[in-house]
Amino acid sequence: QVQLVETGGGLVQPGDSLTLSCAASGRTFRSRRMGWFRQPPGQGREFVAAIARGGYTFYADSVKGRFTISGDVAKSTAHLQMNNLNPEDTAVYYCATTETLITGLTRQERGYDYWGQGTQVTVSS
Repeated sequence: QVQLVETGGGLVQPGDSLTLSCAASGRTFRSRRMGWFRQPPGQGREFVAAIARGGYTFYADSVKGRFTISGDVAKSTAHLQMNNLNPEDTAVYYCATTETLITGLTRQERGYDYWGQGTQVTVSS
């Protein structure tokens, strides 16, 4: 079994920055891609960012230019640097990963096999 643990959530003010981290543990695991999703209050889970082996990165339009994903996919670690946060970024943030790389699923939940429990990010003045 593979476990993902997210850390770094919290309460911040508009315009602040926050960094989330994710690490995997458990059985030997060959991650091919790691992603971040979020679920705002009362809404469904949505794609935020992803990083694949080779350093290829992907972003949702809503966070492009403000968020930066980094990490070592081979070691199943990922970070999400979030700058200039606004109240619309308030959500539970989930880390996810997959051992398989299927074209076209980078931004979809079904493109990931393992998920963390989530960490709350609240942006409020």
